[in-house]
Amino acid sequence: MPRGERPAIMIKPWPVLSSRFVADHRIFRLRSDQKLSPRTGQPHDFLVLEGVNWVNVIALTTDRQLVMIEQYRHGTNTVELEIPGGMMDPHDASPVEAGLRELREETGYVGLRPRILGDIYPNPAIMSNTCYTVQVEDCQVAHAVEWDQGEDLVTRLVPVADIPRLVAAGRIKHSLVVVALYFFELSRRSGSTP
Repeated sequence: MPRGERPAIMIKPWPVLSSRFVADHRIFRLRSDQKLSPRTGQPHDFLVLEGVNWVNVIALTTDRQLVMIEQYRHGTNTVELEIPGGMMDPHDASPVEAGLRELREETGYVGLRPRILGDIYPNPAIMSNTCYTVQVEDCQVAHAVEWDQGEDLVTRLVPVADIPRLVAAGRIKHSLVVVALYFFELSRRSGSTP
């Protein structure tokens, strides 16, 4: 073994000793798990936010603009520039279907060739869900918007070329949106997205 290098350690799953729901808050449930450390053999308590999966949508118009939205976010008390997205509904057959629904409801846009660009765990330390990034091309307005009672949105068309500058300037700050834009950039670099 080279000097200064440590032997490889295999990280093992922590067995669940007990699990109980602590609270149900409409968009997530709080669960308390007691798990056993495989390294020390000691029990530890962990809190987990159980939520439904989410979807974000990279919606591109034929003239290379990204369909984005501005909305007020209560957690930070700020108006954020984001991409369409939201929680997957129980009746959504797939992340792609959920993405198309969210795009239509929030902006009135529809498009062609939907596909999943990637998926991430929003915060695997405390959350159990997955967030998918769906890309839709050749988008155009075809429907009236259908906002939820708690939504006030403004649709913005942003040139794809402006996105890196907006992220670097802090104009786009939602971490899951930045990840979705990174998936989009990786797709562009690989030639999968024109």
